Amino acid sequence: MYRKRLAGAAVLVVLLAGCGGEPAAAPDPKASPEASAEPSASASASADPQAAEERAVLAAYRGMWREQAVAYRRASPEGTRLETYVSGEALAMLRLDLRQMKEAGRRANGRVGHEPEVGRVDLEASPPTAQLKDCIDLSNWQETRDGEPLPMPSEQPLRYRASAMAEQWEDGRWRIITYTPHGEQTC
Repeated sequence: MYRKRLAGAAVLVVLLAGCGGEPAAAPDPKASPEASAEPSASASASADPQAAEERAVLAAYRGMWREQAVAYRRASPEGTRLETYVSGEALAMLRLDLRQMKEAGRRANGRVGHEPEVGRVDLEASPPTAQLKDCIDLSNWQETRDGEPLPMPSEQPLRYRASAMAEQWEDGRWRIITYTPHGEQTC
């Protein structure tokens, strides 16, 4: 149980630490197609609505990572747009992790690599749902405590699988509602 929780915490920290530099301010989710959890007008008009929704799901997942990176660098959700991309169990787990990081004086730095793919999309469900899978790469990620680097747990693989579930809400946006690291499954 401890190992799973450790892998889960490391995955969340990694996910949150992962993408790019910290922006000066949280980006506008409608500023670019990738930044939005909504399908764009051109995506909606595409001949393949399933493909358009898959792109929107990936945009929500990437938005979650981007906002998590900002939150983990600060050990705080303040000034982020996490709730634009994350809800439910995934958001509760993220808030808990951030609170624990702040109390321990920890921050996340570096980049987390990932290779997200959309699996099954069920547009007939109420609400519509989508499954995602990812390969998390921690090789360029570092956690610090009071500015000092912390070693990665020796049992933590540098590459492992993760899965997530997204829901499309009434406003048309996709939100990540669960995130599950599978630290025992390398990739």
